[in-house]
Amino acid sequence: MRASRRRERPLTVHHLNQLLLVCSLVLLVAVAAVRISSRSGLPSLLVYLGIGVLMGQDGIGHVHFDNAELTQVIGYAALVVILAEGGLGTKWKEVRPALPAASALALVGVAVSVGVTATGAHYLTGLPWRQALIIGAVVSSTDAAAVFSVLRKIPLPARVTGTLEAESGFNDAPVVILVVAFSTAGPIDHWYALLGEIALELAIGAAVGLAVGLLGSWGLRHVALPASGLYPIAVMAIAVTAYAAGALAHGSGFLAVYLASMVLGNAKLPHWPATRGFAEGLGWIAQIGMFVLLGLLVTPHDLGDDVWPALVIGLVLTMVARPLSVVACLTPFRVPRSEQVLLSWAGLRGAVPIILATIPMVEGVDTSRRIFNIVFVLVVVYTLIQGPTLPWVARTLGLGKSGEAADLGIESAPLERLRGHLLSVTIPEGSKMHGVEINELRLPAGSAVTLVVRDGKSFVPLPATVLRRGDELLVVATDPVRDAAERRLRAVGRGGKLAGWLGANGAEARS
Repeated sequence: MRASRRRERPLTVHHLNQLLLVCSLVLLVAVAAVRISSRSGLPSLLVYLGIGVLMGQDGIGHVHFDNAELTQVIGYAALVVILAEGGLGTKWKEVRPALPAASALALVGVAVSVGVTATGAHYLTGLPWRQALIIGAVVSSTDAAAVFSVLRKIPLPARVTGTLEAESGFNDAPVVILVVAFSTAGPIDHWYALLGEIALELAIGAAVGLAVGLLGSWGLRHVALPASGLYPIAVMAIAVTAYAAGALAHGSGFLAVYLASMVLGNAKLPHWPATRGFAEGLGWIAQIGMFVLLGLLVTPHDLGDDVWPALVIGLVLTMVARPLSVVACLTPFRVPRSEQVLLSWAGLRGAVPIILATIPMVEGVDTSRRIFNIVFVLVVVYTLIQGPTLPWVARTLGLGKSGEAADLGIESAPLERLRGHLLSVTIPEGSKMHGVEINELRLPAGSAVTLVVRDGKSFVPLPATVLRRGDELLVVATDPVRDAAERRLRAVGRGGKLAGWLGANGAEARS
């Protein structure tokens, strides 16, 4: 009875302070781990999972946690934030040419990967067909967090980056449907009905995501909020609304949030750099929390018997299933062989497969704990191999890029009463705007550079003032020419003073 009373004791301020202290220490350690992972080349996934394992029952923290349902709910919430952050950072000009190939990989490629991986798991490790199909579906989804965090540090061709980012944003939806279908009790009578369900959910999710993104971007561009800090909150709220609306409409909420975020990210919203920084911060918190929680859920001393099946299934996935799906999907698009090889090796897995592995546990599938353990070991081992070696593979294939001009960071603040915009422009390293005079910018009539901040000092520039790397410019533009002024600034940043001569698109028009 005493023990029962101790368990029912209400949460006090002292307990809350202790909880906040533990959470803050975990976040501080995790943030410090970002530096370790970036310098060592290891994906941050492994570091955060390691923190969770150390805190768990087999580690120094001795925290016993086995709530798979709570892990799944929190993992879904974190995935929404990660997909939103990824969509906000996806450039439409890079994704648009790769959209057909990415869609094929997310649909046909997933089907090929599931079939090949499940066959290998059944015949090589002796797993029953149901377990083999669940594992095949779980590990066939490339991880958005891993792809977004690793690929953006590697200078790859735009088509490769766009294909991988779009694929990772699209393929979560069909994989979730497959895992739920395979984990539900009873046989699947009609496979074509499952395909129809996937197509319907994807169509609904795409429609809802595009609609919410377009309405949200229109509203943010035409309604001036009273404080700049409200714009990042509004953008993330719109993205989460897209997920909720898509799910409530019996569509794919994951596809809806990614597409809505992509629309918002390419809409040139006010205070955009601040919004991106806010979204990146939320994305990091979501990744840290999700990975640490997954590390807590695993029981290391139970993994011994599942290491060999995980290595075999991972080898089939990495060396057979993924390359076959890439070749089958991308050969019709005449993608060069070197890019196909890189796309095969860059099919990174991360926390998403581990989260999906909790679905069989929640559904009560027999030996669901073993499925989770196999997926956990597979993800850790092959992420450790693929992530750090990806830059070397890209260089070996001759696909690494260097010396590319950096794009400008432009932030827009609406001046509603004056019917204008104040553009804050930062000239980064590598920008070809370095050495250009103010009058050589050839901004459209109705816009002008009003202030330059250099080395901490501000001054009003003359027409002959030469711009330098690191300068910050304040450009005032009337509402009708705001977009043209930004296009011209970006064109000069890419192409220099001769960008397009009197045109506004510059290097973009010549590419």
